[in-house]
Amino acid sequence: MIVVMSKDATPEDINRVADWLTAEGFRVHISSGVERTIIGVIGENTERAVGAATMPAVDQVVPVQRPYKLVGRDFHPDDSQIRVRDDVVFGGPRVIVMAGPCAVESREQVMEAAETVARLGLSVLRGGAYKPRTSPYSFQGLGLEGLKILAEARERYGLLIITEAVDEASLRHVAEWADIVQIGARNMQNFELLKRVGQVNRPVLLKRGLSATIDEWLMAAEYIAAHGNPNIILCERGIRTYETKTRNTLDLSAVPVVKQLSHLPVVIDPSHATGQWSWVAPMARAAVAAGADGLLIEAHPRPEEALSDGPQSLNLTRLAALIPSLRTVAEAVGRTL
Repeated sequence: MIVVMSKDATPEDINRVADWLTAEGFRVHISSGVERTIIGVIGENTERAVGAATMPAVDQVVPVQRPYKLVGRDFHPDDSQIRVRDDVVFGGPRVIVMAGPCAVESREQVMEAAETVARLGLSVLRGGAYKPRTSPYSFQGLGLEGLKILAEARERYGLLIITEAVDEASLRHVAEWADIVQIGARNMQNFELLKRVGQVNRPVLLKRGLSATIDEWLMAAEYIAAHGNPNIILCERGIRTYETKTRNTLDLSAVPVVKQLSHLPVVIDPSHATGQWSWVAPMARAAVAAGADGLLIEAHPRPEEALSDGPQSLNLTRLAALIPSLRTVAEAVGRTL
């Protein structure tokens, strides 16, 4: 249920309704919009919340059919802006580009990538310290040592750090050392991990699962929000279909669809979606044109030597060549980069 307050409702009116709902055993989520305030009602037997319709300054009580409440637009009609730093806000007018190597391999590799990312005017360095891999024989990452290398790059170049947590043990370290916690596609429906992510005081980038529907993706985000963390950034990274020419099939339509269903910002990962560096740039530009709030791009000083995902990584020269065209597209759709 949602309780829609009248346009002239005072803070006292809103608190009175919220207190009544809480006393009735419901959790409440207050969303103050430009014109009016909406109170989301969460709990069992929310039909009892219709009693709020008789209270002063209540316009109407409306049932919500979608299973995701906190991340849906019914509870929160206005776009959310996830602020990581004053100049890095997902969901604002600026398109945020996060770039760097798939995996942290050495200090020299990360510093070289970080220097280029900073020089290009980007704000977020990506790099995997923990790497969930399909093969048990593939490079699994440097772990805590990799996090410390990323933290050194942050201090040296003034960058924010995004890196993946793969389980509860790594989550503790990532939440301590990184600025944004990434939950990868393989863990999108690791519900116990999502509950723990809901308890950390860090923005979270949640990737869409390999074969997940949009509703399943949003329900995974709901797990995080329901356990206390509303600072969620959704990431479309391609889904598994019958097509074999690309690594995955990039669902660019997910951007407008999700933005209609949810208030959360949406970013695109064209690297994992295509699996081929030569296709990353056109899909990155298309993502910005479609309304994406950010990009997650793999870039490596020497992709031919990469221990993880070299074929889909831009070298640093190609990354530098991409940025001006992204700025042009962003300006064409009324945004900045």
